[in-house]
Amino acid sequence: MKILVIGLGSMGKRRIRLLQIINQDMEIIGVDSDVERMKQVEEEFGIEVRESLDGALSEHGIGCAVISTSPLSHASIIHKCLQVGIHVFTELNLVPDMYPENIHLAEQKNLVLFLSSTFLYRDETKYIIEEVSRASSPLNYSYHVGQYLPSWHPWEMYRNFFVGDKRTNGCREIFAIELPWLVKAFGEIQSFHVMKSKNTSLDIDYDDNYILLLEHSSGNKGMLAVDVMSRKAVRNLEVFGENLYLSWDGTPEGIQKYDYENGAVEKINLYQKVDKLAGYSDFVVENAYKNELASFLEAIHEKNSKRMIYTFQDDLEILKVIDEIEGN
Repeated sequence: MKILVIGLGSMGKRRIRLLQIINQDMEIIGVDSDVERMKQVEEEFGIEVRESLDGALSEHGIGCAVISTSPLSHASIIHKCLQVGIHVFTELNLVPDMYPENIHLAEQKNLVLFLSSTFLYRDETKYIIEEVSRASSPLNYSYHVGQYLPSWHPWEMYRNFFVGDKRTNGCREIFAIELPWLVKAFGEIQSFHVMKSKNTSLDIDYDDNYILLLEHSSGNKGMLAVDVMSRKAVRNLEVFGENLYLSWDGTPEGIQKYDYENGAVEKINLYQKVDKLAGYSDFVVENAYKNELASFLEAIHEKNSKRMIYTFQDDLEILKVIDEIEGN
C-alpha cells in the first residue's frame, strides 16, 4: 500500500520518519507545493515527492493519506482524499469546517477517518487517567501549560504559520491538545468560569492567556491555565484528593505519586525507551506520535474504525467547548 504524506513541514517530516520506523517496506510519497521542502524531504528520507495533490491522488495503489498541512486547509484535503476512496489520518484541525460532510462521507465509503490526539497516546496521560479512575473520592487538579509563542517555531516568524491566525491561534491549539485527555481523565465538562486577556506585546489579535475554573460531571474540579506568554516552556500538573496525590512536569520521567501510607514520594517510570528529537522541548516525546500512527494503520488493516479512541465526533464536542471558552 502506498501512503501519501501531504504537507512536508516539521509535522510532515515527523510523520515520514515514524512511518519508516513502523514499516520500512511502506512506500511513502510526499506532497508539497514548496519546491525547497520537496527537495529536502527527497534527500533526507529517500522518498518520492509530488508537487500536485490532485496528481498524487490519481496514482494507482494509494491506500491512505496523512495530512500535515496548516489546519485551515485540512477540510478540503480530507474531502478530496475520501472522495477518491482512501483512508485519512489528519493532524489537529482546530476548526470544525466540513465535519458533518466528511464524517458522513467516510461512513458512506467505509473509510477510516482518524484524527490525531497525541496526548491520549502518551504513557504519562494514560497512567494519570487510570489513577484518577481508581480514586475513591472526587479530585481537584491544577494544570498550567504555557510557552512563548515566538519559540514555537524558532525557524520562522509566528505570524507566518497557523498560530498567528485568530481562528487557529496558539491558545486554541493548546486547548485542543489538552482538553481531550483531561475530559477522559476527569469527566465531561459541566461548567466553567474563564478569565482571559492579552498581556504581551506580541503582534496577535487574540488573547494570549487564559485561566479556567472547571467543574466536571464526575464531581472533579480543576484549574487550567493556558498561555502563549510563558518565557519558559512549562507543563505542570498536580492532582490531589483524599486518597491520591500525583504530579507531572510534562516530561517522560516527570510523574511522581505520593505514597501517603509510607509518607514517601514515588517516581513513576513508564518508558523502556524514550524517542526524542534534538531541537524540541523536553515535553515532546516521539513515542506517542508513533503510537497513534500505528493505531491508524491497525484500524485500516482490521477495517474497524471503532478502535479509534478519539473521533471527529468527539472533537466536534471539544471544539464547541473551546468556542465557548474563547467567546466568554
